[in-house]
Parts: sequence; structure tokens; C-alpha cells
Amino acid sequence: MLVGGQSVTEFLSSVLPVPGNSRLEDESQRPLVTLTFAQSLDAKIAGKGGKQLILSGRESMLMTHWMRTKHDAILVGIGTALNDDPQLNSRHIPEDERPSHLPRPVILDTNLRLRPDCKLLKNYRERKGRRPWVICDANLTPDDGRKSILEDAGARVIGVPSVDGGSCFIVIPDLLKVLYNFGIKSLMVEGGATVIGSFLAECARTKPNTIIDTLIITIAPMLIGDDGVGYGEKLLATQIPSLKHIQTEVMGRDVVIVSALK
Repeated sequence: MLVGGQSVTEFLSSVLPVPGNSRLEDESQRPLVTLTFAQSLDAKIAGKGGKQLILSGRESMLMTHWMRTKHDAILVGIGTALNDDPQLNSRHIPEDERPSHLPRPVILDTNLRLRPDCKLLKNYRERKGRRPWVICDANLTPDDGRKSILEDAGARVIGVPSVDGGSCFIVIPDLLKVLYNFGIKSLMVEGGATVIGSFLAECARTKPNTIIDTLIITIAPMLIGDDGVGYGEKLLATQIPSLKHIQTEVMGRDVVIVSALK
């Protein structure tokens, strides 16, 4: 597939952040972060109640799967994990072109609600995917065996501090530092709405480019309506970072916009 006269891999190499630059050597060590998702024309990313919507067309979906192979890990929230039961792999790339690298699945699951029979864990047990990491509240003390059940199913459970020691929101800078210390140098954040909103809101509390390096949004030519789930309803104007346009490309029926945060 050609994008603006170049291959999709050349396109991604030209717009994605490159691990190994000097910024990663400072005290705030973290992975390079790509925040990416598909949305409708009316900025919806899921259906009613978080129901999965197939928004991306064939070409932009293929781009997303290639993008996954260029990151050490892929992060999704527990809502996406429960509603979509994703595989977070590169299965849409033709097998004879598919790179051997598989990204690490990371699930932001504060209260350990991930199902032990989910596709991510099933793929790991069948040696079709890498071991998923489940990020929970470091202060969580479940008494029903949830942690042991997930670990027995193959997950690695990692605790990260939550806001005010509660069990609602993981502290994103702490999350990024933990992942970096575990060897994740590039992270692709795919959603869902709560995760996207949290990463964007965190940019308002810190310098934007200390949280997100690149924002890649696929816009599909469809309307979902008020029942759909958006990612910006709870963001205040002061929580929306400024963007610097990098590139816009048409991929099949979709438009892909690449920006940096400033």
C-alpha cells in the first residue's frame, strides 16, 4: 500500500518518534508515546455503552497494524479489553510481509477486572502472542483471588500508584516510568475513551511533550450520533493541548492526521 507515493512503513518511519534520542536520558525517563485512535466525523470512537465499532477502513486498519509492529508495547484500558476483547497483534499484515516483532500488550486495569479467558491471554498460552502485562492500583488488595487467577492464566500483574492512593486513576507519569524501567522504550496508546481523555488531560498538568510525542487520528466518513462514546466530553478547554500539524494523508476512504503536541 502506498501513502503519498511511499510505502506505509516509510510513512510511519517519517512521522513516528524514534527511540534513542537524548530526551530519554534525562531524569523523567519514559517511553516515546504515540496516542492513536479512529473516530467518526462526529468524534465518536465507540457505540452505545462502549460497544465496539469498526471505524477504520481496510487501508487505515493495515496502517494501524504496521504501526503496532513499530512499538515495544500497546496500551488499552480495561473498558476496551472487556468490550472489544482485542488481540492487539498484526494479523492484518500479509503473513509473508509480517515482521517477527510482536508488541507487548498492556492493559490498564485498576481493579483487576480482565477476564482470564480473554483472547490476549489465550493467545499467550497458545504461543501466538506475548505475555500481557496488567497494570493495577498498587494499593489494591483484592481478597477474591483475582490477582492469582490472572497470573495463573498467564498475565503479569504490575502495581502502579493511583491518584490519592485510591482505585480510580493510575498516575500516568508513574505508569510511563514503570514501563520504561521494564524496558518499554516506545508505547502505542490505542484507547479507549477514558484512557485517551486521561492522557490528554495529563498534558494540561505537565508539559504536553513530556506525556505524548505523536498523535495519529484516523477519521472515518461516518456519523454515529449522540448514543456513541466520545473522548473529549469531560475535557475542559484548558485540558486540551495545542497541536502542531505534521502530515495529513488519505488512506482509502479515511483521512489520517498526524500531529505533535506543543
